[in-house]
Formats: sequence, C-alpha cells, structure tokens
Amino acid sequence: MQQKLKYGMVGGGIGSFIGDVHRRAIALDGKAELVAGVFSRDKDNCEKTGQLFGLDPSRVYSSYQEMAEKEANRRDGIDFVVIVTPNNLHYSVAKEFLKNGISVSCDKPLTIEISEALELKDLAKKNNCLFVVTYTYTGHVMAKEARAIVQRGDIGQIRVITAEYPQSWLVDTIEKKGQKQALWRTDPKQSGKSNCVGDIGSHIENMVSYITGLKIKKLIANMDIFGEGRTLDNNAEIILKYNNGASGTYWCSQVAIGYDNALKVRIFGTEGAVEFIQENCNYLKFTKKGQPTCILSRGNGYISETAAKFNRLPGGHPEGFFEAFANIYSAFVDALKIKLSGGIINEEDFDYPNIDAGIDGVKFISKCVESMEKGSVWVDFD
Repeated sequence: MQQKLKYGMVGGGIGSFIGDVHRRAIALDGKAELVAGVFSRDKDNCEKTGQLFGLDPSRVYSSYQEMAEKEANRRDGIDFVVIVTPNNLHYSVAKEFLKNGISVSCDKPLTIEISEALELKDLAKKNNCLFVVTYTYTGHVMAKEARAIVQRGDIGQIRVITAEYPQSWLVDTIEKKGQKQALWRTDPKQSGKSNCVGDIGSHIENMVSYITGLKIKKLIANMDIFGEGRTLDNNAEIILKYNNGASGTYWCSQVAIGYDNALKVRIFGTEGAVEFIQENCNYLKFTKKGQPTCILSRGNGYISETAAKFNRLPGGHPEGFFEAFANIYSAFVDALKIKLSGGIINEEDFDYPNIDAGIDGVKFISKCVESMEKGSVWVDFD
C-alpha cells in the first residue's frame, strides 16, 4: 500500500460548506489524510474541528503563520495545505506556506490582485512547490470529453462560444439576516473587487479556457448590483473576442429566480458543436455538421482515453460534484508524490488547474471590473 500524503487546512471549520467538500473529495481516493489545521479564527470552533477529525491537539494551530513554520520544521510535516478562507486571505496564506516550501491547494479566485497572483507563481517556482487552484467543474469526466473532442478537431475551427452560470440565492438581501456565505461574499473587504464575476463568472472563464484552449483577446462587461445597501455585483453580461477571432458571450447571475447552479457551456465550430451542462454532468451534447445530435454518456466505451481514466462508475450511475473535486485532487496528489520523491514533472500532464489557470481567473475578474469602471468599454486582456 502506498503511503498517504499529509495535508493541513486553513479555514473550513465546523459549519463551513466548502471545507467539508474539500475534505470529502480528498478522502474519496484515500491518497492523503488531514493531520493539521487552523480551521477558524474562533478558538472554540478551531479546537472542536480538530477534535472532530481526531487530530493531535498540538497540530491544531492558532494562526496560519504558526502552522506554516511549525509544520515545515517537522520531520512528519504536511506535504500540502488546503486554503478555504474568504478571498482576501488567499494571497497571504498561500505566500506563507510557499515561503516555507509547502505546496498549496487554493480555492478560486487565487488572489484579489494580478500582481499578487504573479508573485505566488514566482514563489512556488523558487521553492519547488506545486500549486492547484480548485476550479471544480474541470474535474467532470464529460468536461474532459468536451476538451478531447475540441482538441481532436471534431468541431473544426471555433467560431462562437456562449456560456452562462445563473443562480438565485442572492435575490433577497439575506446577508442582513446573518447568512454566513452571503455575508462575506457581499463584503468587498473579504470578497474583493467582485462578487458574482469573481465567484461564478470565474468558473465560466476557466471552463471555456479548459475546453477550448483559447485565450481572451479583449472583453466588455456590464456588472449590475441589485439589492439595497449592496456594493458588489450580483449579475453580469460579458462579450469577448478570442485570439483565434471567435466571439463569446458570458452571463453570470445570483438573482436569476428558478436556477440553482446552472453552469452551461456551448462551443460552436465550423464542423460541429459541443454543449456541457453542469447540472446534467454525466452527459455531453455533441453535434457534427449535417448529422443528428448525439448525447454522449459518461462510462461508455466510446469516451476518449484521456477522459475515461477519470471515470469512477459505470454509465447510468451518476457521478457529480464530489467526484469532480476528487478527480482534481487525485491528479494533484499523484503529481506531488512524484515531485516529493525527487522526480521531475510537467504539471500539464496531470490535468489539474494549476497556478496559471488561477492567474487567468484573477486577470479576467480584474478586466471585467476595469471595463465596468470605464463605462462598459472594450479593454485589452493583456
């Protein structure tokens, strides 16, 4: 049996949604175990979380600075840290662990400022650390199949991209009633420059980039703020031009009544089209020019080898959110094991969202805000 890697967590205390998701996803393949953490600024929550997972009390820390230093100096210290804090802490926490030679997994967006993201990349390279940014949806088998179809040239040259991610959970000002997730996401001191584009629009950018391989050349953005007293966007429409001449339109919203997490990406080319819907993630719509539309089903023999290697269940047995997250962690941990054993790796070979994907996400958010602040005008991406 291969030895498990050891990881710590910053954030994710009792009551945290995303912290629990990360822990469950990592546990799914049994390749790494939680051994340390600073789970909350609330001492009682932090200690109770450590007790819940049976951690050594001496490895439940009061600050991330203390955790990074002490774990780096332990012979059995953590191999990577998982950062599941509000956005404003991502940069400082990641920097502290990278400085101590510890690889990082960080929720998106990677940072608030582009300069911070670039600094983290330089620091990771300098200290020989790996870095994964947990853009969940690229972990779905059929998102990987969409990518394989595009890479094979099955839909020809891409011409048009439409993508959307509507939700409804911020229709009302629930942050005024103390709803924890709404409180920090609508607070610019914790969320950063953007709420909606930063939280879910960044998923659109990442999915389109992952499936198509295209780079954004320029964009124009409208960002709306609905709800009395709010200062950050909860609805946005973005028009884009890509480096191959294709056009794109994105819509993200947290005030779209009737929708939960309805991420949808449609790619139209000269020879065909693909459509991926997150809430129906075990299937992929694929159309060749002049032929009937096909619905491809995960877990079948016609799925490409690159996508099928992430398959976990036979077709008809649904895989979902946890499995997608677990696929990202499985690839990251495999890469990290090789790195820790002295091997040389190319992160691109392991199909997880690396720090470059995180940098692109920060740049996308910043450029949308720049466009809006200038009166919704075209801005160059680079």
